[in-house]
Amino acid sequence: MTPGGTSGAPGVVVVTGVGRFLGANVAARLAADPRIERVIGVDPAPPNPELADLLADVELVRLDLDSLGGLLIDLDVDAVVHLALVTAPDPQQGGRAAMKEQNVIGTMQLLAACQRAPRLRRLVVRSSTAAYGVSFRDPAVFTEETEPREVPRGGFGRDILDIEGYVRGFRRRRPEVTATVLRFAPFIGYTADTTLTRYFSQPVVPTIFGRDPRLQFLHIDDALTVLYRAVAEEHPGTYNVAGPGVLSLSQAIRRAGRVAVPVLEPGLAGVAAVARTMGFGRYGLDQVDLFVHGRVVDTTRLEREFGFTPRSTAAAFDDFVRAHHGGVVVTRDQLAVAEQLVLESIRQVRSTVRERS
Repeated sequence: MTPGGTSGAPGVVVVTGVGRFLGANVAARLAADPRIERVIGVDPAPPNPELADLLADVELVRLDLDSLGGLLIDLDVDAVVHLALVTAPDPQQGGRAAMKEQNVIGTMQLLAACQRAPRLRRLVVRSSTAAYGVSFRDPAVFTEETEPREVPRGGFGRDILDIEGYVRGFRRRRPEVTATVLRFAPFIGYTADTTLTRYFSQPVVPTIFGRDPRLQFLHIDDALTVLYRAVAEEHPGTYNVAGPGVLSLSQAIRRAGRVAVPVLEPGLAGVAAVARTMGFGRYGLDQVDLFVHGRVVDTTRLEREFGFTPRSTAAAFDDFVRAHHGGVVVTRDQLAVAEQLVLESIRQVRSTVRERS
């Protein structure tokens, strides 16, 4: 296969998770391709009203993943793009149990439906660099062949390992289907709204004392480009997708014009408490471990096979900073509460150390 893939675009494409930003934008790009006859967006919930105009040329079907089998057969679907993943538990939507149901069980059901679809010839699955986990024994740079040294502590990382395992099984059962797995670095950019972007939008950013991990980001526009091309062209295999270069956490915080508040690692519960009290959401073990160890991946395979290099990690982060500059202001009361929580977590750690001595 030559760089840039082939031009054999599929005729009928199903995109899961179309009710959210990533799925809606991928579906819209595919619908704008004149070589593609139909784009069908699947989601159990109606799309965000802000996405309505974007989805004007996409056929919307409200459907759970366990009901997808008949649709794939009846419509002679050629390609499936699986984007319906939950990256963090939402207590209002069932928490971790609902997250695992959507990610793991949902993917199993989707792949079972794909197995029964006779015309299917292309499958694209969203994955994450969280597949590599994080530990003190990790290499400086991960390639696609690197095995995780430890099972991730966070739920999303464990879900990703399960999802990729199911895709490997599907490849063995349907070797004639081009299956593409895209391990995305954390998304960032002017339009991205994720746990990570909310983290860097805080005026006071909790960090781990004594840690300055190396991080990679991916501009959301480059993620959309890679997803579109993975469907419109043939790129079998697994690919790391990240912006070249790295930023240390301290560099990212300075670029964002924020203030770092170090928290001792044994008192990591204080990080979550700070975030909740200040109204900035929640941070799970996936995010905490990333900010302790960092993660950098090699993107040589992506650049060679797709003939495409995403914009650098620094450029992607700067685009986010320009869009969010001055967007959040911390109040004096919020800062005082944050300082007290950090001090309390330090006192608890010191007390624990004294008791063990």
